[in-house]
Amino acid sequence: MALMFQATLRLKKAVELINGLDTAKFRLLLSRIVQKLHLRDERAFSEEEEIKLQGALELEANDLHVVLETAAFILEQAAYHNAKAQLLTQQLLDIQLADEKVQALVNLWTANGKSVAEKLKQRSISPKQLSEVNWRLNLQMAQSSMTKMKLPNAMFELNLSSGSQCSEEQVHLEFTHGELYAFYNQLETIQNQLDTLS
Repeated sequence: MALMFQATLRLKKAVELINGLDTAKFRLLLSRIVQKLHLRDERAFSEEEEIKLQGALELEANDLHVVLETAAFILEQAAYHNAKAQLLTQQLLDIQLADEKVQALVNLWTANGKSVAEKLKQRSISPKQLSEVNWRLNLQMAQSSMTKMKLPNAMFELNLSSGSQCSEEQVHLEFTHGELYAFYNQLETIQNQLDTLS
């Protein structure tokens, strides 16, 4: 059984704060967090909503952030470990989370765990994604000191997009035949390693 949560001082403080929350409000908080969990650049609550939450939950701004981050962390860990309800229950009880809070988390996870895990799988760890590849082959036939030569090189243009900002960036690469062959071999090695992971 893999340990999902280390009982750090920050986690203990978060557990104490969560245990002090009204359970009905905590359930509502969790349902909003689970809806936005897979979105990298989007917070679960806007700044205005967080100010209202501070009043509703009777928490300071820093304490509210600790609660929100910890709830998201618990759900991310459950997704990462593909936790079953029984395992998640036991691990949450082990960090001293109150029974009703554990039940709220486990019920939410049981209802939404599969879809959350699928959405998180789709989330990239990189802020930029390759959207298009253009290439062309150049063949240098001569230069001032040599009249007969054949020097091929490949030019690549990689278009990178930044997910939510919809901005594009172009990266230009130039390879000689030997450099391109070495790059190809590295890609083959990476592909073989990815294949062994699946």
